[in-house]
Amino acid sequence: MSGSSTSAAPAANFNDADVMFLQMMYPHHAQAVEMAKLVPTRSQNQQVKDLAAAIEKAQAPEMQQMTTLLAGFGKPAPSATMSHSMPGLMTPQQMTELTGLSGAAFDKMWLQMMVEHHQGAITMANDELKNGTNADAKAMAQAIVTAQQAEITTMNGMLAKM
Repeated sequence: MSGSSTSAAPAANFNDADVMFLQMMYPHHAQAVEMAKLVPTRSQNQQVKDLAAAIEKAQAPEMQQMTTLLAGFGKPAPSATMSHSMPGLMTPQQMTELTGLSGAAFDKMWLQMMVEHHQGAITMANDELKNGTNADAKAMAQAIVTAQQAEITTMNGMLAKM
């Protein structure tokens, strides 16, 4: 009878807000990881490099967790494609501009963009906390709010010194 518990997984307690949160946060995280991967070759600032590495290390596993939760809901895997406007999402033009910079100019724009990006993620996570019903999705949302608010504080402190 141990098989009955796995067959019940798709019937997990969730609502449309949980699904929307996971499907939208996945491409949002994908862009943050993409931005983080730009840092090692464009920045000489060790603090920026360390922060980018921490962001990538935190968000890549969260993306896997989002995929797993959606599968448990019987929903399709999320896409990294950013087809609609999400809070804090950078435009292709902003990404192109960032990619063309290096050194201190890159660091400043990267930090400013990542603060905005994180603020968008916090908005989406707070919506999940308010409207979602799945305990795992809500726990992820709370973890995102906590971690990214701390990173915003760090980034604002770094920007203040530039």
